[in-house]
Amino acid sequence: MTGPADRDLRRRAEAVIPGGMYGHQSIGLLPDDYPQFFRSGSGAHITDVDGRRYLDFMCAYGPSLFGYVDPGIDAAYVKQLSEGDALTGPGARMVELAEGMVSMVSHADWAMFCKNGTDATTMAMMTARAHTGRKTLVLAKGAYHGAAPWCTPRPGGVIPSDRAHQQSCSYNDIPSLEAAVAAAGDDLAAIFAAPFRHDAFVDQAAPDPAYARRARQLADERGALLVVDDVRAGFRLARDCSWSRIGVSPDLSTWGKCIANGHPLSALLGNDRARTGAASIYVTGSFWFAGAAMAAGIETLKRIRETRYLEHIQDLGETLREGLAERAIAAGFGFRQSGPATMPLFLFDEDPDLRLGFAWSSAMLARGVYVHPWHNMFLCAAMTPADIQQALDAAEGAFADLKASRSSLGPVGKMAFLATR
Repeated sequence: MTGPADRDLRRRAEAVIPGGMYGHQSIGLLPDDYPQFFRSGSGAHITDVDGRRYLDFMCAYGPSLFGYVDPGIDAAYVKQLSEGDALTGPGARMVELAEGMVSMVSHADWAMFCKNGTDATTMAMMTARAHTGRKTLVLAKGAYHGAAPWCTPRPGGVIPSDRAHQQSCSYNDIPSLEAAVAAAGDDLAAIFAAPFRHDAFVDQAAPDPAYARRARQLADERGALLVVDDVRAGFRLARDCSWSRIGVSPDLSTWGKCIANGHPLSALLGNDRARTGAASIYVTGSFWFAGAAMAAGIETLKRIRETRYLEHIQDLGETLREGLAERAIAAGFGFRQSGPATMPLFLFDEDPDLRLGFAWSSAMLARGVYVHPWHNMFLCAAMTPADIQQALDAAEGAFADLKASRSSLGPVGKMAFLATR
């Protein structure tokens, strides 16, 4: 169970924070014994407020690419912080970072910076509408594009007009995509696409190249923009936009999470076709021009260009996948691993209410490994083969615990979040 420091913070939070917690750490979305509060991070590990240390496969839900408290990246942040962070206007770091992003992402001719993934996807929506003079968006059902009213997955505070100009399709389903575009008619502004299907609670799926090509073709035929939302997957699948691997270039791509290795920074990148539309929208934030995160971003891009970080995490991910499959089979469990090896999702067969997933995740946590029962995870470059072996040893014990207790497991129950999907 959670320790006394965590329990005390939860009690205090209940008095001053609605629901005690919000967002992806909301109460009930993780097993009860998972800590809500953390004290520190270092490399591939996090330490909770009670001093328990975990090998972390969430990487702060994606921002940690080179590990927590990376000395070189953080030194660039601190240096810029000592010279000035949020000033009356931006500094040279903004232009340098834009040059760096444009040089690395093949479809991009320009860049704009903000703080969160939702900022970037909302800017993409506005740019598409400004470019086309139209309103309707085509979105894949179940895809996550942020937490603003137009895209949040939960209904609280959302009114019908927030979603009035949207058509839904099924990811990788060409007839469904064509039907959504047809329903949008002459009002189509943009087709939004995730780099792969990374919906919560269901198996992940790589993009079908034919689906991606058809999305590109339909956008061109209708004079609309194609948007790839790479906030979650950017630089974890390629050193370019994720759809570059299948030869499809979007007009706009959205970035965030790891592009400054944990420092608050996100971006909208676009081609020259969308430049005028992007220049016409008014978007800003008090801290969007702050230079310290941009300095960290410049150093992060340098590391992405000059190291074998991607090959490293791909190799570790494959080792983890193979080892988990062997241990699950030996224990007699149907254990599904989907998505890229660098961003895995684990789900159990015959587990509709996630009771097996919750119990297995808790058993992993008890052995010092933080995994998630229904959300995709992330590997970081600070992980080592020894870390992967620790995870596999923990998994062997967790599968044994689950096998011994399976008949006595109580239902987790359908969580409120799951019920809204």
